[in-house]
Amino acid sequence: MTRQTTMTVRLSGALHDFVQANVGEDGVYENVSEYIRDLIRRDKERMEQDAFDRLKAELTHAFAAPDTSYRPLTAAEVIARNRR
Repeated sequence: MTRQTTMTVRLSGALHDFVQANVGEDGVYENVSEYIRDLIRRDKERMEQDAFDRLKAELTHAFAAPDTSYRPLTAAEVIARNRR
């Protein structure tokens, strides 16, 4: 079951005008809620993509390292390292 929450956002001036220009008959969105949900979804996707890109960069760097830079670790050493 999806949980719904009502949130209140106060906008004034240029931000209010900008939102209003994107909503209704002249805008892309039918209502403000639809617009805000789309902005949140896009921001969430951007953050997930940024995290993926960081991970990909770390893995690319790790795989490019020479074998001599690696040393064997026990499972306990890995767990201890990751607790820091």
